[in-house]
Amino acid sequence: MPIYRVHFKWNEKDLQLKAKSLDLTHPYFVSIKDLILAKESKLIIDPTEDEVRRLFGKADHLMIPFQTVSLIEEFKDDAFGDQPSKVMDFKLIEDSEN
Repeated sequence: MPIYRVHFKWNEKDLQLKAKSLDLTHPYFVSIKDLILAKESKLIIDPTEDEVRRLFGKADHLMIPFQTVSLIEEFKDDAFGDQPSKVMDFKLIEDSEN
């Protein structure tokens, strides 16, 4: 099952939503169902994810106007969650001469 990431503009802000279901058959709207929202129990909270959760977290179905959508990405379900981490270990190299 694919996962979609929709980039759009809402109230002069660039936002993105992740969802399991996307329908592009409506002539003026992108229909989005089964939203995937970030969990609230994170130690570090991304303000944009928090805003998306507050704005759209209780919605079952969204219809976003095509004019506001800038990009739609489709990912394979297993590939989306297993993206390589950008966090790298920091290794201290000690000077052997001292």
